[in-house]
Amino acid sequence: MLRPKIPTMPTPTGLITPPAVVEPTTVLQHHPAPTPAPAPVASSRPTVQLTPGAVLALIGAGTAVVLVVGAVLVSMLLAVAVTGASVAVCAVVLRSLLASDAKRR
Repeated sequence: MLRPKIPTMPTPTGLITPPAVVEPTTVLQHHPAPTPAPAPVASSRPTVQLTPGAVLALIGAGTAVVLVVGAVLVSMLLAVAVTGASVAVCAVVLRSLLASDAKRR
């Protein structure tokens, strides 16, 4: 009842190349001797131990970074806002100058 239709491949056009002849080759199986796994080396780096003073210094440095980045972003936003307002004022002044010049003629 529900049989899928399999598309038939159209006959190829153009040059048809004969199939390549594949010559069998012998496969040599060589099993190398397994090498022993190296023993894990103890790390020579000392572990980081945070003292309460170091934790307070990290918190203070993080707070300072957040405040500085926030101040820079707010100042950039303020610069964009001031520039937009000044361009709007210039546009209004030019529009009024052009409109008054057109009325005088």
